[in-house]
Amino acid sequence: MAVASPSPGLYGLMAEFDSADELLIAAQRVRGAGFTRTDAFSPFPIHGLDDAIGFREHIVPKVVLGAAITGLLAGYGLEYWTQVIAYPMNIGGRPYHAWVNFIPPAFETTILFGAFSAVLSMLALNGLPQPYHPVFNNPRFSRASQDKFFLAIEASDPQFNLDRTRAFLGELNPRDVVALDE
Repeated sequence: MAVASPSPGLYGLMAEFDSADELLIAAQRVRGAGFTRTDAFSPFPIHGLDDAIGFREHIVPKVVLGAAITGLLAGYGLEYWTQVIAYPMNIGGRPYHAWVNFIPPAFETTILFGAFSAVLSMLALNGLPQPYHPVFNNPRFSRASQDKFFLAIEASDPQFNLDRTRAFLGELNPRDVVALDE
């Protein structure tokens, strides 16, 4: 029987590994055991780790595409409205709707809208800024940016049971398993 949260102040368990291969194998076994609320920490990207922990696609690329298309339409529409509808001026005998001249500014608004939406959606969807996270309570976690690899299982996972999860992580041959407080 799975327990949602054995202790009100417990965030989960974190295992420390010495190599990227050990972390990848452990992540695959944790995912295979049915754990869904996991996270991995590494000093560099590890190919296949996102699939191993069940990382799903985020919507940032879709938001950026939508904003870029909006920027294109807004820029082109603004130029069309100002040059053809609101303030038409015949300069040098050119047609009012000289669409070739509209391309550079429309391209710039496309990039502007896309770039701003990328930054803002990434910050919002990543939950940033986040000055505190329970994994910072592990004193050895400072090595995650240097040469150590960590795998955390949250207590909110439906499969989480403190004793069984600690025993399961111990079977993965970690350097250490630490309980993380909120």
